[in-house]
Amino acid sequence: MRRTIVLTGTLLFAAGMALAQSPQEQVDKTQLAMKSNLTSAIALSDIVRDKKPYDQAAVDKALAELDDVAKRFPSLFPESIKGLKPTKGEYSASPKIWTERADFEAHSAAFVKAVAQAKSNIKDVNSLKAEFPEINKQCMACHEKFRVKG
Repeated sequence: MRRTIVLTGTLLFAAGMALAQSPQEQVDKTQLAMKSNLTSAIALSDIVRDKKPYDQAAVDKALAELDDVAKRFPSLFPESIKGLKPTKGEYSASPKIWTERADFEAHSAAFVKAVAQAKSNIKDVNSLKAEFPEINKQCMACHEKFRVKG
């Protein structure tokens, strides 16, 4: 019995260690999420600027992806990655994410709200053109304060 308990505990510990991410892996995961947001924003922007025809399925997909990442923003920037840079990419997280955490979370919440509003209001190209500027505004406001180049 004792051996079974020790063996089970050892296996659970080993499994937990295998699933654990290094801080650098978290940075790279965060970078992928931000690039996903960029891809989604470009898809919407191309429709707004008449580079691509309006496609409700494409709009819904882009908004769903933005919504998914937006809701995870605070968890994408844990204290353990402070000061680390992504393996690839020219931008990284500003230390202000951690020193001004309440403001960062407020920016995140504003983005979540803008995306949710867009999801419920966008039904055609005109409503996309009306809603997209607010999504873009929220993205840029956060980037101006909480993203650094280099």
